[in-house]
Amino acid sequence: MEQKQGDTCRYGMVIDLDKCTGCGTCMVACAAENNVSVRPDQTDKERTITWMKLYKITNGKEFPHTEVSYFPRPCMHCDEDGRGHHQPSCVLVCVATATKINHNTGIVSQIYTRCIGCRYCQAACPYGARYFNWWDGYFPKGKGLERYLSPEVSPRMRGVVEKCTFCHHRLMRAKTKAYAEDRTEIEEHEYTTACADACPAQAITFGDLNNPEHKVSQLIKSPDAFRLLERLNTKPKVYYISTKDWVRKLADNYLPGEFKPVTRATG
Repeated sequence: MEQKQGDTCRYGMVIDLDKCTGCGTCMVACAAENNVSVRPDQTDKERTITWMKLYKITNGKEFPHTEVSYFPRPCMHCDEDGRGHHQPSCVLVCVATATKINHNTGIVSQIYTRCIGCRYCQAACPYGARYFNWWDGYFPKGKGLERYLSPEVSPRMRGVVEKCTFCHHRLMRAKTKAYAEDRTEIEEHEYTTACADACPAQAITFGDLNNPEHKVSQLIKSPDAFRLLERLNTKPKVYYISTKDWVRKLADNYLPGEFKPVTRATG
């Protein structure tokens, strides 16, 4: 059974860190799809906007025992409890109601025309997944970048916060297509994110976490699946998979004594 437009679902993502090669294709695809502005000087990492950010982590051992893993980080789209008692931290602190969670999809959106640039949401996000626009959108005309702007995503102005939206415009496109074809269902392949589409290693899987037929709902049941900072009760809808205990230990930012290795069957 596929997702119906009136049904409550929870769109989420699973990233297999054992497959990720750190190529950065997800970052490029995300920026191109969502009209993420560039700067003439991209060395200022504090003010560079990267909706999908790629981190490099190591096991901390000396050569030849050194191991490296790469860690893509989009917005976690933290969930609610359905009773109004728990909301994503960014939603709770926004004084302008510019960021909100869609109760039918679980997607945390950002309404740029409401944003007043107070940056409370940026400070409240434990994942560092929100970015403030210090300048108006910059797309060098001499480079031809303006020809690749997506008409489905509005460029952001100076003074507002932006973040990953799970390519929400693609969901709207899928719903419009289904409506035009007199369908009430959206197929799994009809809505996915740009990063998942572009990943050459197929390390990113996207879908409805509540739909047992979607691949993501099956992947999150793996004993190697985990989420970032689960102890904060943020209920992120981005899951990671790794068979390496040292990756899971570093990526989840465990406190001393908290980490428990996965017990694997032998023989």
